[in-house]
Amino acid sequence: MLSQNQQISKRLFDIVLSVLGIFFLTIPILILTIFASISTKKNGIFKQERIGQHAKPFQILKIRSMIENNSSSHITIKNDQRITSFGKFIRKYNLDELPQIFNVLKGEMSFVGPRPDVKGYADLLQGNDKIILSLKPGITGPATLAFQNEEELLAKQDKPKQYNDEVLWPKKVTINKEYITNWSLISDLKYIIKTLF
Repeated sequence: MLSQNQQISKRLFDIVLSVLGIFFLTIPILILTIFASISTKKNGIFKQERIGQHAKPFQILKIRSMIENNSSSHITIKNDQRITSFGKFIRKYNLDELPQIFNVLKGEMSFVGPRPDVKGYADLLQGNDKIILSLKPGITGPATLAFQNEEELLAKQDKPKQYNDEVLWPKKVTINKEYITNWSLISDLKYIIKTLF
């Protein structure tokens, strides 16, 4: 678990970077949102409840990349029929995640950390695994980078949700626990650079 000083330095880093990000990215986000609205015929900004720090729910922001249907699945696979052509483009370059800089500024997320999941995952962690909830969830992180091809992996499975729950999720928990145990501001910078380049 991070010390108080480490948490403060991580938060200050997030504030500075999110302010800079908002300054440079607000117009691109607005443009992408307009195109998303046209392609999905819905509000271009998508909000969804996720589990945050200390298992507190919050509304994550994304640029909408999928059309709504009767599917209740929170698992997305490659070539999912719900994803629009424009959605495929922004998801390929992770542009749909850009509005989360506002989640970071609000203090709901961090630039680096465990990805926030829907209910039924992080909120059900037990024992030492609950250390993951001590951090704010991140836009990127070691587990995110380790499974950049997650949608492709899931698309190859006969039972994607079962594979996610029984194989991918436990691996992510292990990776995120190691990240927290060995945290440093330098490591956060490295993960951000790896994400961008």
